[in-house]
Amino acid sequence: MLDNNSANEKLSIAPSVFAVKDTYHIMVSIRYPSLVFVRIGDEEYYDESNGIMCSQSLVHRVIVPMEELDKAGKYNICVRPIIERKPYFSETEPLREYEYNFYPVPDGEIRAYHISDAHNLIDGPLKAAKGFGDIDFLILNGDVINHSGDPSKFENIYIICSELMGGTKPVIFSRGNHDMRGNYAEKFAEYTPNSHGNTYYTFRLGRLWGVVLDCGEDKPDDHPEYGFTVACHRFRTRQTEFLKQVICEKEKEYEADGVDTRLVICHNPFTRVIDPPFNIEQGVYSQWAELLREYIKPDLMICGHFHDTAVWEPGGEQDSLGQPCNIVIGSDIDFDSGDFTGCGYIFGKEKTEIIFTDSKGNIGSPVRVI
Repeated sequence: MLDNNSANEKLSIAPSVFAVKDTYHIMVSIRYPSLVFVRIGDEEYYDESNGIMCSQSLVHRVIVPMEELDKAGKYNICVRPIIERKPYFSETEPLREYEYNFYPVPDGEIRAYHISDAHNLIDGPLKAAKGFGDIDFLILNGDVINHSGDPSKFENIYIICSELMGGTKPVIFSRGNHDMRGNYAEKFAEYTPNSHGNTYYTFRLGRLWGVVLDCGEDKPDDHPEYGFTVACHRFRTRQTEFLKQVICEKEKEYEADGVDTRLVICHNPFTRVIDPPFNIEQGVYSQWAELLREYIKPDLMICGHFHDTAVWEPGGEQDSLGQPCNIVIGSDIDFDSGDFTGCGYIFGKEKTEIIFTDSKGNIGSPVRVI
């Protein structure tokens, strides 16, 4: 068996472990055609499609039960490179295995870092995150890449995960509006975590529960910028029904045993209405806000999109549609210099601390506590 140092000679970057509902999507970028599976203890979980092992994609996804990986505390990435895949007697290289430890979020204080709107920057976001220190999970909240016109840029997502998590800790991922643009936008969910193809879902990390929502684009579907390539209205109304279903299953979701902190992760803070053409879907977004506010009652909503760092309180100047809770806008970017600001979180059982850090080594003061 090869150790992780040996694995780095073959694997392009370390795996990423994304939390989706009660599972982890272990995703790994491989630069050569391969068959991939994950071994946890005696169980094997495959990247397969209806019984056919996948080898064509350069990003492999293996879905494993969250409970099993949390309990095992380690997993093996198993890679069998393809020499030639033929209708009969395919040729493969010997199996290679790479072992990774895994650390589920702790029971006590939980540290997380939020990056969104990196727009293909890597060094700045990494410096800002590392300035916050060790974290228990990472939040990537949309527009990590600049658009989906160049599929090679999808690897930027995995580079950031690899550098900060090293395949050993979980990541929460949401899609941004720029991710919806370009020839490969329709394939975006294939390269990133999703729930049965949907880019919205709930997740559970220890005592934290959360819901990932996806606003799609930020202008009307018929805006000329999109050239008839988006159909986001129906996509948003499906999420209204999704939220209603989550509420119907509250005992398995946000009211499940052990949950004491509820989060909303969404790239666009949809309760703020701004000038046209960005003043869309006020009816739909008002309904989302009402369902969250009246039933789910989240403790915090974590967003990006506006390239700013701020905390918006319910009823404040930025609250147009009835915020369900405090909203943190947690990313800022300077395209000219490459400077980046992100947001660190310390989730205690009694309070949450919010700390903005940037790529220059500055740590925000004062610390916001909610």
